[in-house]
Amino acid sequence: MATEKLWGGETDKAVANFPVSGEPIPASVAHWLGRIKGAAARANADLGLLDSGMASRIAAAADRVAAGEFDDQFPIDVFQTGSGTSSNMNANEVITALAGEGVHPNDHVNMASRRTTSSRLPSTLRRSTGQSTTCCLRWRRSRGRSRRRPASSAT
Repeated sequence: MATEKLWGGETDKAVANFPVSGEPIPASVAHWLGRIKGAAARANADLGLLDSGMASRIAAAADRVAAGEFDDQFPIDVFQTGSGTSSNMNANEVITALAGEGVHPNDHVNMASRRTTSSRLPSTLRRSTGQSTTCCLRWRRSRGRSRRRPASSAT
């Protein structure tokens, strides 16, 4: 975990403006934001849209977010307003700080996922929910529990 704040001004504004529950986004959501942004950076480099060196730094930073190394860097309330723009910017700012000099959160990291936030966050949430469900089912199976409950007998 990081010892210093890696996010920037947009995240600070969101934390101040949306103090709803005090509960941050689930770590799995931050991890999937990292995975999506890392994959998009690599794809944009392959397409010649993003400098390969910069794309590599963005992808490496995003991979670290995806691995859970910076879960403490996502303070935005889970009940934020809108379509997840604040969480998206939070991820952009953290990845920018990790990627180093010359990387801009909107021009470079956000370019790594050209689609709008309103399509990016639902993708992230679907992946996160799917992963959580799969883990739960594997855990149940490892303990001899099936996915279905037996039908109750009528008495």
